[in-house]
Amino acid sequence: MTTARLDYFKAAPELMQAMLGMENACKASGLDHRLYELVKTRASQINGCAYCLHMHTTDARKAGESEMRLYLLNAWRESSLYTPSERAALAWTESLTLVSQTGAPDADFEALKEHFSEHDIVALTLLITTINAWNRLAIGFRSQHPTA
Repeated sequence: MTTARLDYFKAAPELMQAMLGMENACKASGLDHRLYELVKTRASQINGCAYCLHMHTTDARKAGESEMRLYLLNAWRESSLYTPSERAALAWTESLTLVSQTGAPDADFEALKEHFSEHDIVALTLLITTINAWNRLAIGFRSQHPTA
């Protein structure tokens, strides 16, 4: 078992306040809360962030997300449980989380336009950016999820 390397909120509170500001802006952007948690969970799956997976699957359940959709999220392309707008958002999540491999394909961006306003596309992109930053903080500093 690993142990936390440092408490980044204690070490740099002013920097973490900026991160929390971005998080709060994303939460207030108008994106559906269940979609918000699906995106955070999917990026955290890709990045292998146990701390964030624990947090966002818990939050998704509280928001009314089903166990089955959480179980199948890693295989969303093969499942019929996700809406077309969720599929577009999840594809964009994967494209940006793996941007060094994908280059953010035009097809993934174009698919967003069918379901989201330009404002929502920016909000979704900042949400993906933010969860990837949180994943890097949690993994880099070995944040520990609750065990209870």
